Amino acid sequence: MKISFDNTQIAFQAKTNSQLQKSYWLFKLVGSNTLVKISLLLLKIAFGLRLPIKGLIKHTIFEQFCGGESIDDCNSSIQSLAQFNVSTILDYSVEGKSSEADFTKVSDEVIKTIERAKEDNHIPFAVFKVSGLARLKILEKVSSNIELSQDEKQEYQKVKNRVKKICQKAHDLNVRIFIDAEESWIQNAIDELAIKMMRTFNIEKAIVFNTLQMYRWDRFAYLKQLYADAENGNYFLGLKLVRGAYMEKERERAIKMNYPSPIQKDKKSCDNDYDLALNFCISHIEKISLCAGTHNENSSQKLVDLMIANNILKDDQRVYFSQLLGMSDHISFNLSHEGYNVVKYMPYGPVKEVLPYLIRRAEENTSISGQTSRELKLILKEKKRRNS
Repeated sequence: MKISFDNTQIAFQAKTNSQLQKSYWLFKLVGSNTLVKISLLLLKIAFGLRLPIKGLIKHTIFEQFCGGESIDDCNSSIQSLAQFNVSTILDYSVEGKSSEADFTKVSDEVIKTIERAKEDNHIPFAVFKVSGLARLKILEKVSSNIELSQDEKQEYQKVKNRVKKICQKAHDLNVRIFIDAEESWIQNAIDELAIKMMRTFNIEKAIVFNTLQMYRWDRFAYLKQLYADAENGNYFLGLKLVRGAYMEKERERAIKMNYPSPIQKDKKSCDNDYDLALNFCISHIEKISLCAGTHNENSSQKLVDLMIANNILKDDQRVYFSQLLGMSDHISFNLSHEGYNVVKYMPYGPVKEVLPYLIRRAEENTSISGQTSRELKLILKEKKRRNS
C-alpha cells in the first residue's frame, strides 16, 4: 500500500489559513542559515538584557513547535490533533539545569505527564531525558567508567532513584515511557539505566522504551545486543528508533578531542541502518515494541510495507510512527488518515526555559538536507490548492 505523503489537504487539515501562512514565514526564516544564526544570537542577547521579547517568541517559533507553557496549556493542541486521530506525547523540554531542586522539579513534572497520560487515551506515552535529572559531568564520568568520589556516588544514587521512581509510576499506571537518547559521551550511562529499567518493568509487556540514534554507526549492532539481553532476561524490549539530533555537535567534539567520530560516514549509511533496524524490529515483533521516530517519507513507507508483509494490523499497539509537533505534518496526518498509530512529540514549558530546545529545532532545520525546502514546498502547494 502506497501512502500519499503529498496529499496536502489531509496534511494541513488542522491548520487555518492564517496558521498556514505563519508556518510558511517561519520555515522561510529557518531555511536561511545566515538568518537563523543572526536571529538566535539576537534572541540570546535580548534574553540576557531582559528585553520584553517573550510575547514575540511565544507567538512565533514557540507556537509552531510547542504546545504551551504548562500541561493545561497543551489541552487545546492535544484535542486538535485527536480530531484527526493523531496522538500526543507531552515532553517537558526544560534543559540545562544543574541543581538538586531543579532535578526534583523535572522529575515531579514528568510524573505529572504520566498521570495526565493515564486519564487520556490520546496520550499513549510519556517521555523524559536523563540529563534533566542529573548533572552532565556525572553522566559523562559514569559513561566513561571513571571512578566517582563518595559524594558523587551518593549524587548518582539520587539520579538512579529518580529514574526508578518515574519508571515505577509508569508501570503502576500502565503508561509506556520513552527514555530519550542524548550525546554519545553520556549515552552509556543512559543505556545502562534504560536496560535496568526494562529488566525490572518490562516483564509482562514493554513499558520502558530506550531510544537508539541510528546516525551512530554502532547502533544497529547494539540493537541486536539489546534483543539478546531481552531474550536472555525474559523481558520485552521497548525501542524508539530515530536518526539523531546532535550530529554537528558530535562531529565537532570528535575532531576537537581527537577520537573517531561516532557518526555514520554519510547519510546513505544512516538511512540504511535505520531501515535495517526497522526490519529487525518487525521481524521480532513478538518481543519488541517499536516507535519509529522519523521525518523521512521513505522510512515511513518502509515500515508500512513491513507491517503489511508481516500481517501486522495498522492499529497494532506495538507499532507507532512519531514526528515532532510543527514538523512533517504530511507524514503524520496522511499516516493517521490511513489508520496507522501516529503520535506527535509536544514540547512544553516556560518560554525562556524551552529556548534551548527551540534553538536546536531551528538549527536542525537548517542542517537537515531538504527539510525546510520540503516543508515550504508542501505549504505552498496547499496554499495554492485553497486559493484555486
